[in-house]
Amino acid sequence: MTTDREAAAVKRIGIIGVGKIARALVVGLCDGPGEAPEVFLSPRGTRTAAELSARYDGVQVCADNQQVVERSEVLIIAVRRADRHEALAGLRVDGDKTVVNVMSGVGNDELRRILATDAVLVRAIPLPSVSERRSVTVTFPSHPVVDALFERLGGAQPVADEAAFDVLSALTGAQTTHYAYLATLTSWAVGHGIPADAAERYVRSLFQGVGRSLNDERSLHQLAAEHETPKGNNERIRTTWFGPANSEALTRALDGLLADLK
Repeated sequence: MTTDREAAAVKRIGIIGVGKIARALVVGLCDGPGEAPEVFLSPRGTRTAAELSARYDGVQVCADNQQVVERSEVLIIAVRRADRHEALAGLRVDGDKTVVNVMSGVGNDELRRILATDAVLVRAIPLPSVSERRSVTVTFPSHPVVDALFERLGGAQPVADEAAFDVLSALTGAQTTHYAYLATLTSWAVGHGIPADAAERYVRSLFQGVGRSLNDERSLHQLAAEHETPKGNNERIRTTWFGPANSEALTRALDGLLADLK
């Protein structure tokens, strides 16, 4: 368990790659309780970086990526996988830095080769809801400073090895499928004459209730069973639509994504 002293230790955070996740991290850190760290942003993602620096006094946009490195204690690398060589080539990262790698599908061994550094490297999977300090972030390997940083943003969940990290990373690929599922339900209702705004309002209400039920400590299988009546509506849709073939197709899709992430 990290201590309050460790959580308060990071005063200067640098972020290379200012996209959606970087924005969420900055908002979560700067809007949260306690003293916000200084944040140094790379010039990548010009519009977002300018917005964040205008919004928060402690956020600055640096002239280049090397300046981000030099000004930070903890360096977060959040560029897209395809941009990693262009963005990171030639950077000098001293061994006293702590580097947080949030690039999907880029392991720490590869990142160490790119950076040619002896610095501590920690992988992490922050999600957009870190902006609200409500997201559990997977980390590997466990590190007191990095875990404390993500505890501040909703919680840290260290895993034992990189294989486990990749499995949980693959699960994040299912998020937008959930939204598409809800959009399909809404479209079905519209097709049966329900006004679009009324259909979407009702679907949102249904599944906000489902989301709140996840705070319950019962297993997911128990929650599903307790929401069903034998031979009722929920059981009918689950067994006729999300049957073995559908479940196996989802498993294959996740296996394919996991193979690519490795």
